[in-house]
Parts: sequence; structure tokens; C-alpha cells
Amino acid sequence: MFRTSFWRHFDFWLLGAVIVALVFGVTMIRSAIAGNENLAELVPRQMIYGGIGFAIILIVSAIDYRFWSGAILPMYFVIVVALGLLFVVGLTSFGATRWIQAGLINIQPTELAKIVVILALANYFSRQMAAPRNWSWLAKSLVIAGGIIVLIYIQPNLSNVIVTTVIWTAMVWVSGLPVKYVLIIGSVVVVLAFVAFFLKIGDFQIMQDYQRDRIINFFVDDQTVSYGATYNVRQALIALGSGGWFGKGYGLGTQTQLRFMKVRHNDFIFSVIGEELGLVGALFVLLLLGFIVYRCLRTARMARDPFGALIAFGVGVLIFFQGAVNVAVNLKLIPVTGVPLPFISYGGSGLVSLMLGIGLVESVALRHKPLDF
Repeated sequence: MFRTSFWRHFDFWLLGAVIVALVFGVTMIRSAIAGNENLAELVPRQMIYGGIGFAIILIVSAIDYRFWSGAILPMYFVIVVALGLLFVVGLTSFGATRWIQAGLINIQPTELAKIVVILALANYFSRQMAAPRNWSWLAKSLVIAGGIIVLIYIQPNLSNVIVTTVIWTAMVWVSGLPVKYVLIIGSVVVVLAFVAFFLKIGDFQIMQDYQRDRIINFFVDDQTVSYGATYNVRQALIALGSGGWFGKGYGLGTQTQLRFMKVRHNDFIFSVIGEELGLVGALFVLLLLGFIVYRCLRTARMARDPFGALIAFGVGVLIFFQGAVNVAVNLKLIPVTGVPLPFISYGGSGLVSLMLGIGLVESVALRHKPLDF
């Protein structure tokens, strides 16, 4: 398994891009903490998470990705149990219960759940290649994703519900969903979104108050508000706008170093990059993430079978969508969400889960079929 000829198909370009993104992220986190002693430990922690993730890439890539097809049920069961444990022993922060404390670290099962959803859907669609694309076929796939989506929603964690739903939508579409079904589902989603926003009967409501407020604040920006999500987005826009072409210099961004922005090491690290490294630095990040997504989609095209192709495609969609959402929030193109910038933002569970996804893509690449050209 570890012979030299085996590793010659390893996608070193993909691994190299991920390592560059990780090192760049650690560097920007160091600047983003802005000398805050309470956040100083984030830098070595992110380096440790990155080292663990690197080991996971090598280990998972060495395992034949087809092995996971036979392990879907136990993996799905474990992640459902982990998500259920959040409501028993989970830690609550910012009004949501999302972390399980394990010794000195906090584990966020939702991040791993997204990888499990990709594997479970890839397994289902690859086994149903000859099945008619009807409502039954569609409903079964929705049940697979829905079991996890519901548990994520009641944390509450609407942002990751959207991410997981997008993964399901992309994978069901690439598996051959007829266009008429796409239009019907799109219409239903729009209707449900309006119902979720306005429905409130007594204490019962689908959308939490803070989630509704984020949407309202997005459309109605009260310039007198000096706190909350609106304020933070405004500071992010100031940071991005003041960066110019080449930025104010590493560690010299005023909005960052004077700590006007909150969660600048996580949700708003793109604004830190824009302020200190300018448009050039921001474009570098976008191109880097775009290249990682491209290598995932390239692996999907080269895959030996539909299962491998869907795994690589699903991971690519996950990285692309999370990156797009994070950048859009920083540019105030969409309401504020808690979606980090892949490989760049601080976050142990999120980083390790993404690198697990990269390991799966590398496993597919190692066992690819020859290209036709």
C-alpha cells in the first residue's frame, strides 16, 4: 500500500494548496488576535489542528475510499448519537448548543456530520444509478440528509443547515435530477423560507429571533446601531475598503489591531486579509480556494466509479459554498452567518473535517482511471 508507485498518483498540487492555505491562515490568525492575550493560544492550537489534519490526509488517502461504502451505517449512527449528545452534555455559546467538551478541546460534531452526509449520499446515489429519477428516488436521498439536517437545525444552527442542504441539492442534481424537479423544489424552498420567517404562534417559531434579526438588519441597516451583527459588518466593510490594492501592511490594519471587529480570527478574517494585504491578498485567497475546488472537481472527473466521483464532487461543493458564503458575508452581500473561511479561519473541528474531506479526495485520486487525453 505504501510502495512508491502507489503514491505517484497522489495529488501533490492539491495537498500543496491546502498546506499553503493553512500556513497563510495561521499567519493571519496571529495578526487577527491583535495582541489579545486571551486569544494568544489560538495560533499554536491552529497549528496543532493543522498537524492532525495533515496526518489524517495521509492516513485516509492510503485507505481505499470504497471501504467507506461498507461503513456508512455505523458512521451515520455514530454521528447521529454525537449530535444527540449535544442536548445532554453540549456546551452552549451565543445561544446555540454546538460543542462537546473532550478534555482540553471542544468538538463540534456538525462539522464531521457534513462529511458523513457526503459519504452517505455518494453511497446511495452510486448504488441507485439505474433507478428511475422519480419522487421516490429523491425522497430517499432527502431522508438520508434530513436525519442529520433536523438534528443540526434544533441546536439551533441554521447556517450549517443551509450548507448541508446545498450539499444534498448539488449531489442530487449532479446525479441526474430532472429540471422540472429542480423548479418544483426551488419553489417549495422559497415558500418554506417565507413561512419560516413569518410563522410565530405563541412560543412556537421555526426561526429563532436572532436569526430573524440578522435578516432584518441586512435589509434595514440602522446607522445608529453601535453593536451587534450590523456594526461588525460595517467595520468589516471599512476594513476591506481601506485596504486598497496592497493593504496597510501585515499587523498594521487599524480596524483589526484596534479591535473594532469582533470574531475577526474566524468569521471576519477575510476582512482582516483585505485590510492588511489589500485587494491583492484577497484575490490570492480566492484563487487559492478556487484552485483547491478545481482539483477536487478534477478528481471527480477522473474517478474510477460514481462513488468516488460523488465524494470528490461533494467535498468540492462544501469548500466552494462555505468559502463563497464567508466572503459574501464580509462584503455584506448576504445576512451574517457563522460559516468560516475554509482552511483560513480559526476552528479545530472545521479544519480537521475539511482535511478529512481532502484525504477522501486524495484516496479517489490515487485510484483514478486514466484520462482519455
